[in-house]
Amino acid sequence: MVDRKAVEDRVNRGLLNLWYPVLPSWAVAGAPVGITRLSENLVVWRDEAGTVHAVEDRCPHRGARLSLGWNLGDRLACWYHGVEVDGTGTVRKVPAVDRCPLEGQRVVKSYPVQEICGAIFAYFGDALHAEPCPLQLPEDLASGEYGKILCFAKWKCNYRYAVDNVMDPMHGSYLHSVSHSMATGDKTANMQLRKTPAGFIFEKTTQRDVNFDWTEFGETGAVWLRLAIPYRASAGPGGNFGIAGFATPVDEDNCLVFFWRTRKCKGWVRDVWQFMYRVKLEGLHWAVLEQDRVVLENMAPNPRPREFLYQHDTGLARLRRVLEQKAQAQLEALDKAQAARAQHAPAA
Repeated sequence: MVDRKAVEDRVNRGLLNLWYPVLPSWAVAGAPVGITRLSENLVVWRDEAGTVHAVEDRCPHRGARLSLGWNLGDRLACWYHGVEVDGTGTVRKVPAVDRCPLEGQRVVKSYPVQEICGAIFAYFGDALHAEPCPLQLPEDLASGEYGKILCFAKWKCNYRYAVDNVMDPMHGSYLHSVSHSMATGDKTANMQLRKTPAGFIFEKTTQRDVNFDWTEFGETGAVWLRLAIPYRASAGPGGNFGIAGFATPVDEDNCLVFFWRTRKCKGWVRDVWQFMYRVKLEGLHWAVLEQDRVVLENMAPNPRPREFLYQHDTGLARLRRVLEQKAQAQLEALDKAQAARAQHAPAA
């Protein structure tokens, strides 16, 4: 049986066997980029065709950071001694030594990557799930019927605070009460959970399309959250303003948030909306996001054991249980596999 602390540690670092957005596309150009995600060190780069690759940020020779080296297109060359590692984690060349036995060995961890909707997604698997699962994004991102604008930010808090924040529709009526889009609606509400094929929706029962009135959680190869905020016609075409959000752990004390702002429009209508958003609304939305950041970065130390949750917190409580159950299942599967290997290992 996996102990409680191991489960908590796994959730805090981030569940495995899932895809996570790790960088906006614009962040990776010519030079290799070293990053930390889920407490793992990666280096990300583009080859000559613009295809993104990601491997562990470690040269197998002496452990120097590959991200400090040179981009040779389909491989990186370590700055320290020139060892060349490709996108599969295979050593292609050791220029300092003829016929070095390290050449041809796959000794650096590689990460499957996809570039979608202006972001680079990487798959983080455990020892039992090295091959990536399928990734299906929420409709707002997967469909060509929607315009999409990515908002990316770094927050100095564990990613679970960001997830809890989105799974809490009532905070919009208080924290964001002076916002141009969330200044109306009831400050008291009854809430309910409703199951969906991908997860569940947590929503107000007596108010819709007035404020931040519902949140959807889904797991479809990645963990995502989705919500909609009503907008007046004067704010542009496309109906309600949607947000599809992902929170990616950096380590246990830092995270990245990827929020795609969406509206259902295409063609020249989409162009009009995107122009209006950039000119009139983007600054206002950054102000709202900044309010979230300030609150979450300044939470009391280790608040969860002393929380007093009530009915409005049913959604985040359910989501916490889902994440903990998935972490426990992953750890138990690894323990079972390790026990089976030990049982069948030849005697010394």
